[in-house]
Amino acid sequence: MADAPLSGALVWCPCPDEATALAAARTLVEEKLAGCGNVIPGVTSVFEWEGRIDTAREVGLLLKTRADLLEAAVARLGEIHPYDTPAVLGWICDAGAPATLGWLGEL
Repeated sequence: MADAPLSGALVWCPCPDEATALAAARTLVEEKLAGCGNVIPGVTSVFEWEGRIDTAREVGLLLKTRADLLEAAVARLGEIHPYDTPAVLGWICDAGAPATLGWLGEL
């Protein structure tokens, strides 16, 4: 019986600084919950929190993972993130390059 096709997934989360984003990416890659983390500096976030509009400089973290690991990756990132209420979002990708999906399958 052939294996079911592999689906990729992404996780997005803003972090307070580069060191936090790098540490989170390293943790999830070491724990085999993600294949790669991209740290994206220079993110400016505009948000409503506790009844007021605010702006903050943050660092984005984008993780590449598999669909079957998505919930665990989102939960783990929420556990290790320093914010009280981190904005962690994950979604299954509709398409992925065969080589990328094959690489993620090795997690």
